[in-house]
Amino acid sequence: MAKTIHKPETHLIPIVLQHLLGQRDKISVFGTDYDTPDGTCIRDYIHVTDLAKAHILALEALLTGKKKTAIYNLGNGLGYSVKEVIETCEKVTGRKATIEYTDRRPGDPARLVASSQKIYEELGWKAEYSLEDIIASVWKWHSRNVEY
Repeated sequence: MAKTIHKPETHLIPIVLQHLLGQRDKISVFGTDYDTPDGTCIRDYIHVTDLAKAHILALEALLTGKKKTAIYNLGNGLGYSVKEVIETCEKVTGRKATIEYTDRRPGDPARLVASSQKIYEELGWKAEYSLEDIIASVWKWHSRNVEY
């Protein structure tokens, strides 16, 4: 089976899990002074299974003629902060992270969250998996594939 590997890895959840597996010395958090409840950036996350289900629904709508074309945003609509993601990773793995707080990166918005209202209204799709579900799934993969 082909595996997608990001080198260097830039996605928060894999970075945190790599750290908790001992593959990184620490986690860098870029900015703690954003206009968010805990001061860290908020981003939207969905489980790969939710992503696949949305694609299947869209394809079925095209194949049956219900839709001729459509563009959808996918997300949970709420987002999670960097601190929430790290804390959830710690909870799922039972391991404690070493965090380095640094300056903001230029251009990072405080919030970046998708609205899935359109695909919900047209096809009935909504994200089903929680952040804890997402991280547990990714942790299962990373802990079995430690070379990635």
